[in-house]
This record gives sequence, structure tokens and C-alpha cells, in this order.
Amino acid sequence: MAESKKMTQAQLVKKLAETIGVSNKVAKAALDTIAAVAITETKKNKMFTLPGLGKLVLRDTKARMGRNPATGEAIKIPAKKVVKFRIAKACKDAIVPPKKK
Repeated sequence: MAESKKMTQAQLVKKLAETIGVSNKVAKAALDTIAAVAITETKKNKMFTLPGLGKLVLRDTKARMGRNPATGEAIKIPAKKVVKFRIAKACKDAIVPPKKK
């Protein structure tokens, strides 16, 4: 099996700069701004949509009872906030085409 390499932030910045015809510094600033806006909007509105990719959603989970898998002992899991990323249908279909019926 061939080992796949993950794209680094530097590679993403370079690709973005080449595609839109700006310097790497400008592309990095744009990427940093998108990330900052996503964090701010998710905190404020509990949701941020990145068109074509998906949306960040902030959810509150309720407290619940769980079980320690090692001992089988019942434990209380406290309520907490979690951030989830929901993939847009168009993005999912582009990566994994739907099966034909």
C-alpha cells in the first residue's frame, strides 16, 4: 500500500498563492483570517459555514451515565461543549460519488 503524504500548511499556502496569483505572505494572511473568522463566528453564533466544504457547529452535550470499559464501573460523564464539522453534500459527493440505484 502506498503511503500518502498529508498536505502541510506551507504547501497549502503555496498552492493558494499560485492559484490566485498573490504572494505567499498574502495567501497565509488570507488563510489565517478565514480561520480566525471561523473561530469567532462559531463561538458567537454556534455555527460557521464554509461554502462548498461544510460547517462548524458548536453543540452542548448533556451529562450522562457511562461505563468504565476496564472495570465495568458506572461513571458520570459531565455535560460539555463540543465542536463538530459537518461536511457539505456537494463536497462529500465530489470525494465519494454516490452509488447509482
